[in-house]
Amino acid sequence: MKTCERFARIKAGYEQDILFLCSYAERNPGTAPAKTSAKNAFTVKRSMARALSRHVDRCLQCG
Repeated sequence: MKTCERFARIKAGYEQDILFLCSYAERNPGTAPAKTSAKNAFTVKRSMARALSRHVDRCLQCG
C-alpha cells in the first residue's frame, strides 16, 4: 500500500507518544503512574489506528 507524507507524519507522531509511554512504564514497573502509562499507550494505539484509517479513507493518494 502506497501512502503519502501526511500518513507518515501522523504515524510517526503517534509512535513517538506510544514509545514514550511504554518506556516510562518499563522504567517504573509496578507503580501507579506506570500502570496508567501502559493503559494510555494502549489507548493511543487505538487512536492511531482510527486516525490512520480515517486518513486512508479520505486521502486521494493513500486510497
